Amino acid sequence: MKSAFRNGYFFTLSRSLNPNIPPTLFALHLIPPHSPPSISRPPFRSVSPIASMAGGEPHAPPPLEKQFQDFRAQLEESGTLRDRIRAVVMEIESTTRLIHSGLLLVHQSRSTPEVLEKPKTQIAVLKELYNRLAEIVRESPGRYYRYHGDWKSETQTVVSLLAFMHWLETGTLLLHNEAEETLGLNGSEFGLDVEDYLVGICFMSNELPRYVVNQVTAGDYDCPRKVMKFLTDLHASFRLLNLRNDFLRKKFDGMKYDLRRVEEVYYDVKIRGLAANGDSVEKPAA
Repeated sequence: MKSAFRNGYFFTLSRSLNPNIPPTLFALHLIPPHSPPSISRPPFRSVSPIASMAGGEPHAPPPLEKQFQDFRAQLEESGTLRDRIRAVVMEIESTTRLIHSGLLLVHQSRSTPEVLEKPKTQIAVLKELYNRLAEIVRESPGRYYRYHGDWKSETQTVVSLLAFMHWLETGTLLLHNEAEETLGLNGSEFGLDVEDYLVGICFMSNELPRYVVNQVTAGDYDCPRKVMKFLTDLHASFRLLNLRNDFLRKKFDGMKYDLRRVEEVYYDVKIRGLAANGDSVEKPAA
């Protein structure tokens, strides 16, 4: 404003000195300087990626959101069920350690009834644990093999121990249905997987070469013959199976090495004449 009055004053003085100045020029001097208009910008608003992909909507579409809410509920339910299964499996593993520690006495030339006395008391514990495990799995029908890996390894160990105990008592193989009956399993609802049973039998054969060596050392020279016959029949039975190149096939391949070690002990006993007579080691067929 002051600049305008100042310009008007000097223009009036100039016109008094020079009356030929047009009045329009005086009007131009009275106009104050024009400032450029300010540009107003809208406030910044962040847009979420979900909103952008959804066409500007602030939330995910209801079907997509509901799907992942269902997934979360299923995963939480599955995790809770798996934790309960693992708690029982840990008890099974602890029980198998007790059985295995008791069976180690068989390598110290103890009598079979004395060796089996304590391990047999744990069979009832195993049966009760597997009943609890079956009840938990039945809460999720049709998903046996989804959680099967949580007790697979422990069950294979259980089968190997039961089969070894059965062989020490009877000299024969523990059959699949006998193993299920011992553990109180029901094949139609919660049974013993065939592959777990076969792997457990392979584990059991790993104990026999050591057992034979210790028995011969203790003076039982007929033991190699009996074990060799058992392993020969067992190995021949396994050969009826069309096994693929997996874990079971590898364990079966290990069985032939167990048989070979037993055969070496048997031949050594026979050649040295440690048996009472030749017929005590190998009796000819009638």
